[in-house]
Amino acid sequence: MFHRSVADGIHLIEHADVNCYIVEDGGRLLLVDAGLPAMWRMTGQAIRELGRSPRDVEALILTHGHFDHVGFAARLQRELDIPIYVHSGDAYIAAHPYRYRHETSRLLYPLRYPRCIPILARMAAGGALNVKGVGKVRRLQDEAVGGLPGRPRIIYTPGHTAGHCALHFPDRDAVLTGDALVTLDPYTGTKGAHIVSAAATADTRRALESLAALAATGARAALPGHGEPWRDGVAGAVEQAVQRGAS
Repeated sequence: MFHRSVADGIHLIEHADVNCYIVEDGGRLLLVDAGLPAMWRMTGQAIRELGRSPRDVEALILTHGHFDHVGFAARLQRELDIPIYVHSGDAYIAAHPYRYRHETSRLLYPLRYPRCIPILARMAAGGALNVKGVGKVRRLQDEAVGGLPGRPRIIYTPGHTAGHCALHFPDRDAVLTGDALVTLDPYTGTKGAHIVSAAATADTRRALESLAALAATGARAALPGHGEPWRDGVAGAVEQAVQRGAS
């Protein structure tokens, strides 16, 4: 589904409980995360609904390198030669999106949390098991992306992965949290603000510590990688996530 203006000039594409975003700045566009392979067509349609062309996309920023965020990135790079930015700590995962650390085995999660089964099934149907990595990436740093549409500020939020980054758009009063903070955990099916479970998080203690950097932005809207936007202040979302802790 395509949701226009979830924040000022920021548009959400959601499919199979996975989110990616289009940031609009005049006639210029920035993509944040590449979701699942099935979202390639949806993203193209969304861009055209905005009255733009895929050629107006100046860059793709990956909040991290997991398969459900790398999605159609390789195709975007191959067909449109659009630069892709990712933190150096996640460059290896972006190239190998199924090879990443997680604290606990995910094998028992469907038994403990049966609500996750339809979520994971939808993700698989959206191409989650057939994601191609991207090896040709640029280093995500402020001086490299400050001139991109929306002028994002990088918020380093390690824990979910070693190089996870959120993106703050001060003039939009919004922060794109990636999987540093979500409102739906695909591995438990739990809704509300929290970190992603240890089934897909490298270091849950560090992930909880990184939430302070999100709260410090003071943004009203938190736009996550999974789940619905949170519009009541990111500080409140962080407080709820800290209270919930790890799963």
